[in-house]
Amino acid sequence: MTEGERSEAGDVDLPRFQVGAPPQHLITTLLGDYWISRPEQLPSAALVRLTEEFGVSPVAARAALSRLARRDLLESSKVGRRTYYRLTDRAAAVLSEGRQRIMSFGLEHGAWDGTWVVAAFSISEEQRDLRHALRARLRWLGFAPLYDGLWVSPTADADGAAAVLVELEVPTSTIFRARALDLAGTRAPQEAWDFDQLRRTYEGFTAQYSPLLSRVREGAVGASEALVARTGIMDTWRTFPNHDPDLPAELLPAGWPRAAARDVFVEIYDTLGPLAEFRVRQIVAEFEPGLAELVAHHRTSSILAPS
Repeated sequence: MTEGERSEAGDVDLPRFQVGAPPQHLITTLLGDYWISRPEQLPSAALVRLTEEFGVSPVAARAALSRLARRDLLESSKVGRRTYYRLTDRAAAVLSEGRQRIMSFGLEHGAWDGTWVVAAFSISEEQRDLRHALRARLRWLGFAPLYDGLWVSPTADADGAAAVLVELEVPTSTIFRARALDLAGTRAPQEAWDFDQLRRTYEGFTAQYSPLLSRVREGAVGASEALVARTGIMDTWRTFPNHDPDLPAELLPAGWPRAAARDVFVEIYDTLGPLAEFRVRQIVAEFEPGLAELVAHHRTSSILAPS
């Protein structure tokens, strides 16, 4: 989505993170990776110090913390002159839901039944904001536009799409399931996606991170770099579901590079976990030694494990 990640279960918008950009998403990402669902609050000074590892100034970090609290994404308390923060329960739930989707993305699934979920709608030119909001929400759910007012997905949840149409009060719309006919001169639904661009994106990801993977395997990455690199690769990988709704194997060209890219992501993310955790513990210990031992990272397998 354009402004953040949205849970279908609630109205919680989580800001996006880009290295060197506004740090609100960086803070929520770090809390989600190393402090998810913990009842204890961390001192603001520790969070500010953590963001400095990513080149964020203390002034920008404190402003981001205040904004996140005003948006009810962080809850805060004061002890004397010190301020403490933790994720709100709703924000933690949205982060957990998003992590499940991100970590499961690219896994092999069972055979596709050939059914498409189709969202058809008509929105006037005067309702541009509504058009933009609907497109963003549909793309997050795994749809792509076959035509301007006809969006398709082989994997989306029809009930979830219908709920979005109702929530946004789209005046003329419908959701249905269908099978495509292979007729000469017609456009196949999978042509809603640009496979050439997707291939280049996956291959570019693998090329970008392969040198880091080699250094990770050699044990040549220190704790500070591990923290920054692990957050960076997560932030890159999390964008793929916005462009590729985990398209079924039956629709993919031969030699599709998604699985190879996922292998690179998982190995780097999981292998750097202990080192990144160590660095977060070091920083938290500077301000609250008793809380440092509660810092914990999570592996891909633990995130995907049934609760």
